[in-house]
Amino acid sequence: MRFGGRQRDLSLLMSHLESVRRGDGASRGSALVVTGRRRVGKSRLVQEFCDQAGVVSVTFQATFGRTPQAERADLMEVIVASGLDKAELLSGVRPTDWNQALRALAVALPGDVPSIVVLDEIPWLMAQDPSFEGALQTIWDRYLAAKPVLLLLIGSDQSVMEGLRDSDRPFFGRASLMRVDPLNPADVQSMMAGTELEAIDAWLITGGFPQITASWREGESRRSFLRRALSDPLSPLLVSAELSLLGEFPRSLQARAVLEAIGTGETTFSTIAQTAGGAQPLLSGTLSPLLTTLVDKRVVAVDSPLSTGHDSRNRRYRVADSYLRFWLAFGAAALPLAERGLGDLAFQRLESSWNAWRGRAVEPLIRESLQRILMSQPDSGVAAVGAWWNRRNNPEIDLVGADQGPVAKHVRFIGSIKWREQGAFTRRDLAPVVEAAHLIPGATEAQIVAVSANGVEPGVPLAQSWGPEDIVAAWRD
Repeated sequence: MRFGGRQRDLSLLMSHLESVRRGDGASRGSALVVTGRRRVGKSRLVQEFCDQAGVVSVTFQATFGRTPQAERADLMEVIVASGLDKAELLSGVRPTDWNQALRALAVALPGDVPSIVVLDEIPWLMAQDPSFEGALQTIWDRYLAAKPVLLLLIGSDQSVMEGLRDSDRPFFGRASLMRVDPLNPADVQSMMAGTELEAIDAWLITGGFPQITASWREGESRRSFLRRALSDPLSPLLVSAELSLLGEFPRSLQARAVLEAIGTGETTFSTIAQTAGGAQPLLSGTLSPLLTTLVDKRVVAVDSPLSTGHDSRNRRYRVADSYLRFWLAFGAAALPLAERGLGDLAFQRLESSWNAWRGRAVEPLIRESLQRILMSQPDSGVAAVGAWWNRRNNPEIDLVGADQGPVAKHVRFIGSIKWREQGAFTRRDLAPVVEAAHLIPGATEAQIVAVSANGVEPGVPLAQSWGPEDIVAAWRD
């Protein structure tokens, strides 16, 4: 698989290794918790880092469902095969607990030159044996931290991985956190070699997940890519989401039903409860913890209207990453068609809904991009970019820029997003925003702005406007 678009992440890992090499930290060794969504490319990134680092490395990946005894035996085999100077001394050793296994790892590591140790799928190790976390802390404090080692702890369950650093947990204060995100639109553009508008479409479809993005041939159009991917039941576009969901929610049918309800367009608590419950709406006591789990795993995001008013109960839910949003809208239904050789039918159905889906799907990306742009401009006074709606969803304002969120002190601008296949932003597009200004708390003096895929018609009175080039540029280093 092609590797690209990870220079910032690689540089960060290299800087941690250089710190170990120089001995800058409070201890000689350094630990880093590496997390991010499943299939986002964490393991591939770390392998590329190890390949480029020029130091000895040991990589151990746990296997779901195995016994702790089998995992420890595999770790010993990995150590013995690593080529470390002292590794041969451990041949035939069979540790009976994780203290012994990790102590053996510490013995094998050099004490005079830097090394890298990668422990992948940490949540599985913790689920198999609750003593693993305490053993890791003990061996780190007694042995590993005294050696020039960079310890990378990798896992996809973000709530579990971030919890390693909580104050009531054994490993508290011993590791930094690195979150690996999907490729951004600028990365995607560099891999698929298209225009900014084409790159944004590609990002909306792939979500920036490396395996899917790498399957997009250089210079290939959106329609060509989709025709090809939707005709292949084994294409990364069709199978990656299912594999990710099976990994994150192997037994929770209700969580899957809630996610599917959100993915097909339900945004409020009551409509999600109705759709996910089927004949009977899900009870609040059932739905609330399911939503909490989905949010904690960063599969679902929660939005609140941005203004100087306070409306904490008027929340909306959305699928957090664009690829999963795309797959729930189109891919899940396309997979059985592809298996029956009906990829063309799947493509036709997608095309009939593409413009409407695309217009909504691009909005979170645009808001995040504008926030990046404006926060880098100290005189903008904007630190939060969101949207605004009332309980009746009439009106809905696509863009609100403010000094903070979700409850602002000052609203700097309000605006509209028009992401059409053709046609510039017009005075007619501007009118609903102007009419709504007096309804948005704090917005009566706000400037009016717009984002358009195809520019702005001459003479439209806007304080500022942005296009595809600006959105992609926001993500360039």
